[in-house]
Amino acid sequence: MELLQQHPHLAWIFALLLGLIFGSFGNVVVARLPKMLQRQWRIDCAALQGQASQDEAQFNLAYPASQCPQCSASIRWYDNLPVLSFLALRGKCRHCGARISVRYPVTECLTGLLAVACVLTFGISIEALAYWAFLYVLLLLTLIDAEHMLLPDQLTLPLIWAALLLSIQVLPVSPTDAIIGAAAGYLFLWSVYWLFLLLTKKEGMGYGDFKLLAALGAWLGWQFLPLIILLSSLVGAAYGILMILRKRHASGSPMPFGPFLAVAGGIALFFGEAIYQWYWSLYL
Repeated sequence: MELLQQHPHLAWIFALLLGLIFGSFGNVVVARLPKMLQRQWRIDCAALQGQASQDEAQFNLAYPASQCPQCSASIRWYDNLPVLSFLALRGKCRHCGARISVRYPVTECLTGLLAVACVLTFGISIEALAYWAFLYVLLLLTLIDAEHMLLPDQLTLPLIWAALLLSIQVLPVSPTDAIIGAAAGYLFLWSVYWLFLLLTKKEGMGYGDFKLLAALGAWLGWQFLPLIILLSSLVGAAYGILMILRKRHASGSPMPFGPFLAVAGGIALFFGEAIYQWYWSLYL
């Protein structure tokens, strides 16, 4: 720790490398966690119906080893290095030549850059590590929700509990503000959900969105909830209009709200204080 504090550039490089490594693991989580949940749901449904579930091959975050989704060839360790392997292979599988999604190196780079941003903003500290973990989980939730319209409890609930525990000592948010933020965040979207359902007879969002806003309220405090709600609505509206204009999204079709909440949470973390100061300066 002392060495990194004496040489900030080493801390930035270390943070970037650590982020790239965890970004590579994050790709595994994004690709496999939804499938793991679907398999478990099938087993649970079969059990409720009194039927024996079909035996399925072992499948989790660690097994089976990484393989090409097209030809099922095993991916060697030297073809699984963050970013470098993608560049060396020119974005194609070594065995069958199938294209590798650019999402993989983008996720790795984003995780690394978020780690560096936390070090630059919060210094070389446990606080920086905590906020980087927070942003890392937000990134995973964004990618999963964008692809599957799903915010897994396996990620949202630990995010809430981690904030409540870290508020005791690590975070600048007091336990009281974190608890109120979690409760207020959940209840706000819960109320919006039921009001929309009563008025339109349609579900406007999922319960995962409630838990995600609760997590944001716990990590940042209830004071930032109005800003997060406003920013997420603006970002979501802008994205929806853009997609409709580009004819990539039909008007009235469902759209995940989790990514907009996550982006708003990231903006509030880095720029929330500055935004509030600018806003209040307009009235002083």
